[in-house]
Amino acid sequence: MDGGPRVPEQRRPGSAVVAEPVALRFGVLGPVRAWRGEETLNTGSPQQRALLAALLLREGRTATAAELIDALWGTEPPSQALAALRTYASRLRKVLDPGVLVSESGGYAVRSLGEGALDLAVAQELAAEAEKARGAGDLCHAREVLKQALGLWDGEPLAGVPGPYADAQRVRLDEWRLQLLESRLDMDLEQGCHAETVSELTALTAEHPLRERLRELLMLALYRSGRQAEALAVYADTRRLLAEELGVDPRPGLRELQQRILQADPALAEPSAPVTEPTVVPVRPAQLPASVPDFTGRSTSVSELSEVLASASEAAAEGRVMAVSALAGIGGVGKTTLAVHVAHRARPAFPDGQLYVDLQGAGSRAAEPETVLGSFLRALGTADSAIPDSLEERAALYRSVLDGRRVLVLLDNAKDAAQVRPLLPGTAGCAALVTSRVRMVDLAGAHLVDLDVMSPDEALALFTKIVGEERVAAEREAALDVVAACGFLPLAIRIAASRLAARRTWTVSVLAAKLADERRRLDELQAGDLAVKATFELGYGQLEPAQARAFRLLGLADGPDMSLAAAAAVLDLPPEETEDLLESLVDTSLLESAAPGRYRFHDLVRLYARACAERDEQAAGERVAAMSRLLDFYLATAAGVYAIERPGDRLVDHLERTEYPGLTFSDRHTAQDWLYAEAVSLLACVRQSAQPTTLRRAVDVLWAAWDLAESGTNSREYEAVAARLRDVAKKAGDRRSEARAFMALACVHHISGTRFDEAGQEAERAIELAESAGDPLTSCWSSNASGAIAMYQSRYEDSERHFTRALENFRAVGDRPGEASALCNLSRTHLATGRTESAVALAQQGTEMYDAMGHALKGANGRYALGLALTRSGRLAEATECLQQALQVFQDSRQRLWEGMTVFRLAELDLTAGRPAQAAANAEMALTLLRGVGGDWRHGNALTVLGRALNGIGHLDRAQVCWREALEIFESLKAPEADEVRGLLTPASVA
Repeated sequence: MDGGPRVPEQRRPGSAVVAEPVALRFGVLGPVRAWRGEETLNTGSPQQRALLAALLLREGRTATAAELIDALWGTEPPSQALAALRTYASRLRKVLDPGVLVSESGGYAVRSLGEGALDLAVAQELAAEAEKARGAGDLCHAREVLKQALGLWDGEPLAGVPGPYADAQRVRLDEWRLQLLESRLDMDLEQGCHAETVSELTALTAEHPLRERLRELLMLALYRSGRQAEALAVYADTRRLLAEELGVDPRPGLRELQQRILQADPALAEPSAPVTEPTVVPVRPAQLPASVPDFTGRSTSVSELSEVLASASEAAAEGRVMAVSALAGIGGVGKTTLAVHVAHRARPAFPDGQLYVDLQGAGSRAAEPETVLGSFLRALGTADSAIPDSLEERAALYRSVLDGRRVLVLLDNAKDAAQVRPLLPGTAGCAALVTSRVRMVDLAGAHLVDLDVMSPDEALALFTKIVGEERVAAEREAALDVVAACGFLPLAIRIAASRLAARRTWTVSVLAAKLADERRRLDELQAGDLAVKATFELGYGQLEPAQARAFRLLGLADGPDMSLAAAAAVLDLPPEETEDLLESLVDTSLLESAAPGRYRFHDLVRLYARACAERDEQAAGERVAAMSRLLDFYLATAAGVYAIERPGDRLVDHLERTEYPGLTFSDRHTAQDWLYAEAVSLLACVRQSAQPTTLRRAVDVLWAAWDLAESGTNSREYEAVAARLRDVAKKAGDRRSEARAFMALACVHHISGTRFDEAGQEAERAIELAESAGDPLTSCWSSNASGAIAMYQSRYEDSERHFTRALENFRAVGDRPGEASALCNLSRTHLATGRTESAVALAQQGTEMYDAMGHALKGANGRYALGLALTRSGRLAEATECLQQALQVFQDSRQRLWEGMTVFRLAELDLTAGRPAQAAANAEMALTLLRGVGGDWRHGNALTVLGRALNGIGHLDRAQVCWREALEIFESLKAPEADEVRGLLTPASVA
């Protein structure tokens, strides 16, 4: 069908909208029901509901008795049909409000309904609103409104209502719902939600195999998700099905789409609305920071850069490469201010938007190009699901998205050319402005600009704009002394002038006298970073002692930002006093407020703060103590999160003791919120604490924050920190810490799904070290991990040995959650070796132990294992219930890996139950959830099950594509699952 869905042919009620809505509500998009407020009314027998439905669907128009009899009974009414009709009407009157069901001209009508009283009328209004929004190009609003409309359906329309009229209306309403659904799916694809849409479309094509529009949307979604072979396989399946069932070929639109996919038509890679619909306006980012209102001087540099950017228009016309300008200079020289000012002036030349990022090149942890590309792609309208994982793929997609657009990219504070290259648009018509502390002579084709300090006249003009003409005119010589003492650095001048402007009792001479201090003067005359330090010295020197201490100590931490609670730990002060200090530092511009309750340093200010700490802190022990308190805070709080999620778990009893307390939480959701919000800063603190004196606490923070790795959210950072701790522990001869670091690495690597051999070796090494160090809990968990790794590698004898040993050890140390974990894991080994009955018993025993302890998250792991065993034993209803309960907990706990694996197991269960369409939908959803987590091995397993499901619904060609992809994965991993997949593929496809 062309365009948006058509609303069913029904008229709106002619009655005026009443001032006060009537409390009655009615539903026909499901069972026929009526409510008064929240009270469900008894609408009587099926025939009585049929009468109510027939009247509601006429929307206020009168239906004659003959029409109603025909609607209820068709051509064979009972002999007393009229009497029965009157009885039904009488009963309904008693249930409904007075004046709602009226008799008129020998018939009946439902009148005086309030606005929104009938779900169908609400759906019609929402559909009309969506069509209007789509026509105006507002796809986001149109999608949301259509979702609301579709959400009004509650199963089959007019469910359980007899009669030919109800039968005809059911067909009409079902068709309308499909039209609305197709329109919403079409807009989903327009918005870039390709991967998410595949799962839903797979299920819908199985439910409606002859509906070609759904097949067309599925082909497009697969193609835009990078699954070209599967898209073509859908066409082959469709052509065969239409020939077998109807003896016809696919419609021209479907054939044309197949040809465009075969030809890799570039227009298909980008969403494009049907020609009858208005063009959707692409996302136009406008990310430039605000230009300072008192920008001064730099006229030569402004003209030079503006000319380079203006050449982008000529480049677009002539097909030449983009314009790139790179500004270099010492910190504080005004590179960012100049670049932002020039970028704002050039905005008219770049109508498709402006992108901005601080690359943090002056700090110790520069921004990763792939992270920046992900942010840019989202700003340009790319859905998260469509953003690939690797740097190369993201860079290629970024250039493709920018092709044909005229966008300015401002890359601020770059580390080096290597960081910048993947972020350059690479197409004519676009331009890039780069600022850095180094000259990028190795950035090919870049127009290099070396930015020096301001001239004396420019520096004085900037100072005057901030302080005020009157004060400077009265003390011009003193003002010249000030800007000279600032080394003519714009940032230093701005800080000095701002502080003077904020202190009306100071004169310019007072400020000049303060800057005459020899130490400040010498620093000011130095080159490079020393000049930047002199700039910040102006602000630092004016701080009260408590402010200065806070400034110095807070700069010691490596994290990108810091919460108020963490800062209080560093300063060893109450939160209220800490907040007052931090806000006062924000006022001086030495600290930034990243968000309510979170603070961060500019990278150069952080370096300066650390220099101050080394220079001014009387005792080095104070610096050590501050970082020790921060580590204590993270360990104590992470241990609290672990404990509230895993009640009864003995791990918290085996962690290093802390002197500084952590936060406490009233519920696990708040605890999880804290853990994920603090993830990057917490891991940065652990990495920074990788030294002999704090090593044990650092390793224990990793253990307590295990959710960060298991969820897949921060597994890469977690792995890097664990490897660092392992190396330091080995060098220090700390076998306990080394064992725990090896254990953390083993778990991360086996969760990755591709590094089982490495994980096995790490777990075995952890066992050896833990036993020699007298660390029984680490030995327990390492044995448990070794069993899991052996099971994944199909080494079932080794797996059972490790799990049995873990079970005995957990019991010996009284760790009941660990015991439950070992039982559930042992169940998996029994299941893999054909002992289904004992597998069910073991999983039940472990799950019951978790439930008795109130262990929601680990109880979900138990139900996962029990669901697998019940599936194999043929108890499918019980298995479904277990897996659904586990899925809800995993979703609630942000455990994306386990969420994806549970949906995968539901797909396997659906196949066993003979529900291939539902299996295909769940397998698609599992692939989406496991993207970026779980590794290739799990991805291959999901593809195998998806292929089986597709084969079951007749999508034979697409099934073959899935199996071939799975085979490539398993062969590259040398996984035994490759043999199973070869058996699924036809001999021809293998060849």
